Formats: sequence, structure tokens, C-alpha cells
Amino acid sequence: MSTRQQLANAIRFLSMDAVQKAKSGHPGAPMGMADIAEVLWRDFLHHNPTNPQWANRDRFVLSNGHGSMLIYSLLHLSGYDVSIEDLKQFRQLHSKTPGHPEFGYTPGVETTTGPLGQGITNAVGMAIAEKTLAGQFNRDGHNIVDHHTYVFLGDGCLMEGISHEACSLAGTLGLGKLIAFYDDNNISIDGHVDGWFTDDTQKRFEAYGWQVVPAIDGHNPAQIIEAIKQAQAETNKPTLIICKTIIGFGSPNKSNSHDCHGAPLGDEEIALTRKALNWDYAPFEIPADIYAQWDAKAKGAELEKAWHEKFAAYAKAYPELAAEFTRRMEKNLPADWAKESQAFIDHLQANPASIASRKASQNAIEAYAKVLPELLGGSADLASSNLTLWSGSKPIRATQNVDGNYLNYGVREFGMAAIMNGIALHGGFIPYGATFLMFMEYAHNAIRMAALMKQRSLFVFTHDSIGLGEDGPTHQPVEQTSALRLIPNLNTWRPCDQVESAIAWKAAIERTDGPSALIFTRQNLAQMDRTSEQLANVARGAYVLKDCAGTPDLIFIATGSEVELAVKAAEQLTAEGKKIRVVSMPSTNVFDKQDEAYREAVLPSAVTKRVAVEAGIADFWYKYVGFNGRIVGMNSFGESAPADQLFKLFGFTVDNVVAKAKEIL
Repeated sequence: MSTRQQLANAIRFLSMDAVQKAKSGHPGAPMGMADIAEVLWRDFLHHNPTNPQWANRDRFVLSNGHGSMLIYSLLHLSGYDVSIEDLKQFRQLHSKTPGHPEFGYTPGVETTTGPLGQGITNAVGMAIAEKTLAGQFNRDGHNIVDHHTYVFLGDGCLMEGISHEACSLAGTLGLGKLIAFYDDNNISIDGHVDGWFTDDTQKRFEAYGWQVVPAIDGHNPAQIIEAIKQAQAETNKPTLIICKTIIGFGSPNKSNSHDCHGAPLGDEEIALTRKALNWDYAPFEIPADIYAQWDAKAKGAELEKAWHEKFAAYAKAYPELAAEFTRRMEKNLPADWAKESQAFIDHLQANPASIASRKASQNAIEAYAKVLPELLGGSADLASSNLTLWSGSKPIRATQNVDGNYLNYGVREFGMAAIMNGIALHGGFIPYGATFLMFMEYAHNAIRMAALMKQRSLFVFTHDSIGLGEDGPTHQPVEQTSALRLIPNLNTWRPCDQVESAIAWKAAIERTDGPSALIFTRQNLAQMDRTSEQLANVARGAYVLKDCAGTPDLIFIATGSEVELAVKAAEQLTAEGKKIRVVSMPSTNVFDKQDEAYREAVLPSAVTKRVAVEAGIADFWYKYVGFNGRIVGMNSFGESAPADQLFKLFGFTVDNVVAKAKEIL
């Protein structure tokens, strides 16, 4: 048996032993892809186990994340802070080795994978970030951004529709440093895939504009080496290397079968596999000579040292660029950000305008992008409706504007969101991308993944309600805003005017521990009067916009376009002698995180008579008004008609809001 196969067998046995100890997991893929992994990680991957955040490292993504013991074994063997005890705690509570790779849990894991197809899509985002960052910062003789993005993926990833979205765009953009390895083992959970997956994958990817290296024996290191060299030599196209492998390689009775896909092999079969592969070591035992050949710490340190020497020369030649690169990779905002952004907000409050909040969003982008070169925008083929372009937008193309700042994602909402996550994970950019709020449904799982990974992805959604009008219920969001609010660690904003819109953008940009959803109207919104104290409190998610003397008889709570409606209803009730407070609540998520004293000051628990007003699903608002309160909201889908007719039809009128209030006054 060759030394290479023994090195690969270390992956196989760590994987099957960990899965067996956990009594759950997926041993088949790690066993089948071990030979590919050994070649890539030992011969080609530029990384430093002692510094997993080195800026110019190659990125490695395990898109078929159910095979997580593959990457955990690689990290452990290479010298990352992943111990043998960590492997023994596979799938256990609070371990570094959860069931699927999770960003932030395990040093060296670049992204959370498991929802199939999203890993390859994140990798497309990483490759876009690498190419664009290189375009913005590299200079002749100074290539400080110069690394590859490698991906492992399987049949499941290629069946998922998102892989079509992402890989099509990757070919169009000519992402030459993106190299994917397709684990072509013909097996998925239900068995041999011939009954449900017969695509000609080679032709499919060639049609996307990829280089395809077909028919590689995934257990032949020499063929794998030559394939990677061919992939690296092609700098104008991404490459797919199709590797024929045997799932569960080495298992006498369960290889090439779905039996080893998602279940432990069993003690008896593992013993037979040890014998078949001549592995004479106990569970979790790796001989010293194999550890020595896997250890990448010294090599990684040399690679990073060489890069730092290059960067020092770059900094000497281009000191301002070097400082800017460092700032952006460290996720620091410019020194003048706070001053410039607040000046813009103050200007808006002092110069009222009744405009659609989607236009207010565009104005905020225009103001902030001039201060933030790291903003990397885009839209899913709706730029003229989402208003995501600004005067300095430079659309990125395969060979033009490679230093640009805007992506035309095409009609690829899910792909856009997951690519944005990859861009954020790579570093150097703050991505924003837009579509109609209704179509956040396509992107929902990628938004959830951004929240799970705590990434600063900015999701922009316009046409936020029945106010969309004539396009009808297929395009009118009803439950979508509430669905976004229910995603843990996602801050959702629905501002009521241009000032709240600018503050929402500012808060999203300044947030470094998670994503934000920014929701805007098609129709014009009146600007609200505010004191300086009220202006400061907008960023707290909710604040008292209109108040009365003493304890209120009733509180209106409203968001977005319905704030003006609540204010007018309050004015009518006030004229009738009632004491009314109006609370604008642009972000329920942010408000819920405020201290108890502030929440009580805005929504006193003693005032139980409350009415919520929002052109979205009504049920969400019971948490704020209680079951004895009233909600003016949606309890059905919309209709196709002009917006003013729809608002009247569904009860979004001053008369109806006043009537609801009087029911409990």
C-alpha cells in the first residue's frame, strides 16, 4: 500500500471511528473523498493552521457538509486547534465538531454547510470577493490578493436548484480561481441516483462556461494532481473536476451503497475495513509518522511569512492602499464614518421630503457608499425597481470593471443571498443585495444561514405590502415581514420615512455580529417631525413619536407606511379628548434587545389598551398588544388593484383605525 493511501486512510478511520462513537453521522463521503482531500490539502492548499484568518489563504468549502468528519479530520491532521478529543466529541453538545460544519465553532471552517448547494454558492461569493478585491488593491508587481477557492460537492449539491443559479453566474463572471471537485459516486440517501439524477454534468458545466476535467479516478493521486494543475492553469474560467469515487471506499460490505451514506458502519464492519485497508491501529490512533507527514504548521507559517514580506513591500510602495486593505479586512469602518453618516441623517431631518422609502434607501446608498468603498451592491434583476444603483456604481464583468462594486445577479434571489454570504465570509466587503420582499421566500434559507453564521449581509427588500398595487397578490407580501422577524439574530427594519430609512442603513452597516433586512415601500411616505431625542432613539428599534400629557389612554404601534396612518388616527382621537401615544417601531428585533427600563418607557405595561397597525400579517402583533388589543393588519392575501383602493378595501384608513381604537377605549 502506498504512503499516500495510508495518509488518506487516516482520514477514513478517524471519520468512521468518530461516527461510530457518536452513533450517528455520514462516513461514506469522507471515506470516498479521502484520496482527493489528501492530494489537495498536502500538495496544493495554501493555509496556515496556526492562523486560520490569514488574509491570503486559500478557501476550502465542504459543500456536501454532511460529510463533516472529512474536514474535521483534515483540520486535526494538519495541525489546527482541533484535538483528538474534539473528534471524539463529534456531534456532542458544545463540541468543536458539530454534526455539520459550522462557521465560528471550528478553526479552519470557512462557512456553515449542510443545506446542500449553499456551500458551492458561498464559494462563488468567496471567489467573486477574491477577484474583485484583487482588482481593487493589486498593482503591477504587487499581487497581495492571490488565492484559490476550492470546493468539494456531491450529487445532492448539483441537484439543488441553487447550484444552477450560482454556477451559471460563476461561469459568466469568469471566476478562474474557483475549483470544484464533484464527488461522482452515483449514490444519495435513497440509493443509486440513476432513477432521479441523470444530468450530463460535464455538458451542463461546459454550457455555463466552466472548464471541465472529466473522468478522473478519485482514488488515483497522480490523476488528481494533474487535474488540479490543469485547473490552476485556466485563469479565465472556473473549473469542475469530475472525480469518480466509491462511497465508503474500503468497506467490504457497505461501500458503493447508500448503507454507508448516513449511518455508522458498525463495529464489525469497521473491523473488516481495518483488515481490508491494512490499518493496524486502534480507534482514534494515528501513528507518529503519519502525523508528521500531515503536519502543515511549518509550511503554512512559511507561506504566510512570504506573504507578509510581499505585503511589506506593497505597503512601502502604496501606503494608503495598504492601510485601506488592512482596515477593510479587519472590518473597521472609516474614521470619518460616524461623523459623515450622522451629518446625512441630520440633513434629512432638517429638510423634509415625502418620498418612497425605496428612494430614501437609494439616497442613503448614495451618501454612504461615497464613504464606504467596501460596499458591494447588487440586485436580482430589479435594480430600476429596488433602486440599488448609485452614481458611483461600477457593474462587475468577467473582463471589465474587475475592480467594480456592483453585481447584476440576474433572476437568482436564492443564489444572490448565498453569494452575499460568501462575500461577507471572505472579508473586505459589506455586501448588499435586493429584490421584491415577496421573493425573499426564494432566498429565505440563505438569509437564515447569514443569521446562523452572524455575517454582515444586508438584504434589501422593496415593494413591501399591498401598496405594491396592480401586480396583485402573487407579488404582494403579507406574511414575509413577520417571517423575517422570526429568524434569530436577523435585525429586520421597516422604516416610516427617509430619516428612519437612513438610520436603518446606518445601523445595518455598523452591525458586525449579524445580518439585517431592510424593507422599503414603493409608495411615497410623509416625513415625521422629530426632536433630537426622538432622532437618537430611532436606532433603538422603537420610540415615542407622538405623545400626550400624563398616562396614555391608548397606544398606537405602527411601522413603515402605516405610521402616518396611526398619527392621523391619533390626531382625531386627541381632538375628541383622548390621550394617545404613537410608537414608531421600525425594528421589533432591535427594540426587543433594549433594556427593560427603555422598553417600559416606550410601552408602559400599565397601558394595556393598544392598537397595532401594519400592512402585514396581523397575528405577529399580539406579542405587543396582547389578546385584548386590536390589530389593523392583513388576514388574507391581497388583490390586484391600485394601492389606494387596496388600502381602503383592507381597512387601512383613518376611520377604521379610529374605530378599532374605540372598541377598547
